[in-house]
Amino acid sequence: MAGLLDTIDQRTQMVGQNRLELLLFSLNGKQLYGINVFKVKEVLQCPPLTLMPGRNPVVRGVANIRGGTLSIIDLQMSMGMPELENIDQCFIIITEYNNSIQGFLVRSVERIVNTNWEDMHPPPGGSGDDNYLTAVTEVNDRLVEVLDVEKILAEVSPREDDISEGLIDEGAIEAADRESIKILVVDDSSVARKQMQRCIQHLGFEIILRNDGKQALDTLREMAAECDDITKVLPIVVSDIEMPEMDGYTLTTEIRTDPDLKDLYVMLHTSLSGVFNQSMVDKVGANDFLAKFNPDDLVTRVAKRISSVTGIPIVEDKPE
Repeated sequence: MAGLLDTIDQRTQMVGQNRLELLLFSLNGKQLYGINVFKVKEVLQCPPLTLMPGRNPVVRGVANIRGGTLSIIDLQMSMGMPELENIDQCFIIITEYNNSIQGFLVRSVERIVNTNWEDMHPPPGGSGDDNYLTAVTEVNDRLVEVLDVEKILAEVSPREDDISEGLIDEGAIEAADRESIKILVVDDSSVARKQMQRCIQHLGFEIILRNDGKQALDTLREMAAECDDITKVLPIVVSDIEMPEMDGYTLTTEIRTDPDLKDLYVMLHTSLSGVFNQSMVDKVGANDFLAKFNPDDLVTRVAKRISSVTGIPIVEDKPE
């Protein structure tokens, strides 16, 4: 395991080329699972855990790691399966999602593989809404399931997704021509889509939801073919970065190279962390970047963009 992630900082050149690296791991059984390396901070043998009263049952305990206390989530239990046994022989994958750090308990960690987002496919149609997957792919003829970690975290530790009272000027919303404006939201996580939808729907405009960059690009081209200026109909596109088929960086690049779409306002909204984000936002030509998940910030930025197009002030500037 030593050195497994030593070169992670050298891998950022793949970002923006519709490529990613997956850390493969297993729970009980032969099924392989994957997680984006850019979400991973460290992998280590499971240290002794301290039980905490009143904890969620899927949190097996807390660990003292590098002077800090970290909750350790049994990834198998979080998906409704029996708990992992002999945890002293298991591993912890330490990740950073939505500006928080957590540890996931897994049976074993296999290796890192380099792949393309276009080789990642949405879960099979019969999987239903209760599955914990954002994508599936094949590695050496073996099926790899990529987990919807945002859904798992939302169930273990739910986040508030209501906006602050008084944030939106209801009178301004009523004055806006709401039927003529749409907002496109793109995210492969069903939980993330619902969170954003619940926030943005307070603005009163139609929200179009898509699961990945390819679906979004097809929708944008259809919309552009039906109107003279798509930016008047669609003031903003809010897109995740990590998505099967086509990631958010590639979607932005495709938008900028399409004559009918190039002037669209694109905000990338992601749980990815790292200093490379801003440089990649600039490289692909996105207009804005927002880390998940702050309901007030999301609604404020979307509203201000719509205000810049309609001339109607929907939210007040917060005092510094």
